[in-house]
Amino acid sequence: MPIDNDVYDRLGASWWNEDNPLNMLHGSCTPGRMAFFREVLERRGVAGGRALDIGCGAGFIAEELAALGFGVTGIDPSRVAIEAARAHAAQRGLGIAYLVGPGEELPFADAAFDLATCCDVLEHVRDLDRVVAETARVLRPGGLYLFDTINRTWRSRVIAIKAMQEWRLTRIMDTAIHEWSMFIPPEELRTTLARHGLDVVELAGLAPRASVPAILTALRHARRGRISYGELSRRLDFGRVRSLGLSYLGFAVRRP
Repeated sequence: MPIDNDVYDRLGASWWNEDNPLNMLHGSCTPGRMAFFREVLERRGVAGGRALDIGCGAGFIAEELAALGFGVTGIDPSRVAIEAARAHAAQRGLGIAYLVGPGEELPFADAAFDLATCCDVLEHVRDLDRVVAETARVLRPGGLYLFDTINRTWRSRVIAIKAMQEWRLTRIMDTAIHEWSMFIPPEELRTTLARHGLDVVELAGLAPRASVPAILTALRHARRGRISYGELSRRLDFGRVRSLGLSYLGFAVRRP
């Protein structure tokens, strides 16, 4: 089944609503990602600057960066998602600049940003090399690249494809949001980043920390409407783990 990236236009307007399946990317995923990212920023002594969130969706990560004191720009190909991001940021009084556009053609000058983030995006793009090249171009030398993506393993096939996407009793929505062949092994991503001057410093696993029975139960409850997708995410308890077998976070530094 081909990947359905149009789902972000169909459902993007209510992305912040916990009853929206896309909100699963927020519940425990945003805290799980940001715990790692904040640790990296603290260790590297980065307390602010110009940040770009590539594939920002409705602004989950962009708002977190703004709260940390960054001047944030978010870009996403979905106009619907960008409108939702602008509305939510305005409600919170956050001065985030949002633009509609693809990661393959970033409308910014060279070395325009001190930090770039890319979460739940790389496994969706058709031209990974072009997205990485553009990311490296707009980062200043020494700038940080924070990212996460899904590994291409048997585990990701079972959990991300079979359980969350294909099995009738547990799937999150009735469309294909991922394609297993587009998942990216760590060494493949490391090589692609290095080719464009981004040197990976650290990788860490990102996965549900709930037990397998608890995961399947929570997925069934969400499927039947017994819990919201935001609550589903919290019950799965996404966060840092030892294994990179499902998905992983990391950070790289732009080479001089």
